[in-house]
Amino acid sequence: MRHKNIPVFIPHLGCPNDCVFCNQRKITEHTVFREEDVKATIEQAVATLLPDDDAEIAFFGGSFTGIDRDLMIRLLELGHSYIESGAVSSLRCSTRPDYIDGEILGILKKYGVGTVELGIQSTDDRVLTLCRRGHTAEQSYTAMKLIKDAGFDLIGQMMTGLPGATPESEIRTAEDICKYADGARIYPIVVFKDTELACMTERGEYEPYADDELIRRTAAVKEVFIRAGVPTIRVGLQSNEGLQSGGQIAFGGYDGAAGERCDSYIYGRILSELLRGRSGRVTVAVARGHASRAAGYGKENKKRLYDEYGVDIKIIEKDMPPYTAALETE
Repeated sequence: MRHKNIPVFIPHLGCPNDCVFCNQRKITEHTVFREEDVKATIEQAVATLLPDDDAEIAFFGGSFTGIDRDLMIRLLELGHSYIESGAVSSLRCSTRPDYIDGEILGILKKYGVGTVELGIQSTDDRVLTLCRRGHTAEQSYTAMKLIKDAGFDLIGQMMTGLPGATPESEIRTAEDICKYADGARIYPIVVFKDTELACMTERGEYEPYADDELIRRTAAVKEVFIRAGVPTIRVGLQSNEGLQSGGQIAFGGYDGAAGERCDSYIYGRILSELLRGRSGRVTVAVARGHASRAAGYGKENKKRLYDEYGVDIKIIEKDMPPYTAALETE
């Protein structure tokens, strides 16, 4: 069975303020939301589903529970009609911690929302203030608890490289999310044009991180989720033409392979520890489907281990936990 999200983008609707890093319209490449287009968007996606697909309609791109209440209910009613017809199994939405309360969760439950994605970004109040998030860490904790107590699946969204953030504060944020969440998304910072963060960079108040440093910090966060058994369902923004060309980006770059590079870094560390002091030809087992991740992005791990340690590794797949490795006897 294949899981599939049917995304309905509501760019920036419901957000009470502009965070320093955000230009949602550039991220989604949607500039105008038209309610009359939603049904056509869903119908087109439903037409592509296979009979055994498990599909959700996902209201993304803004703070869904902060939009006009009547509009929110109309969209939920439309989504629920596809649950009743059997076309999809549930709904999902993304929102902010300060737009969650018992009443809102009751409405979401009534119309078949099964998963709430919560834009936490950081649980460091200093970082939240510098980013002009407009909510506190305590509000994030309260929202996460309310969502879980109401029986929803919770996906915690966080960012790395934010103004004022440190590797330690990012790890603490991941640990806080792990106390409640069923899954996570990690977004390494991108400095978009027409954002306050771009202005802060121009004024020397923020310095974009080198790609390698941001990948290391993001990988460290992902390892927190791995150890806690919380799946990371995505690393990095969904690619679009403007991101790939760099036309939307003011400083630094966009790494469309952030997820692959994070996995490469994680496996590089695991293999280095496993193979320290060894040389020559060795066989290493990893989880099924993880051989290419272990070999590294562009096979960088195999190349580095050979160059630094003289180890020539053969990677095989076995039934074992992901993000682990074991030596095999030839």
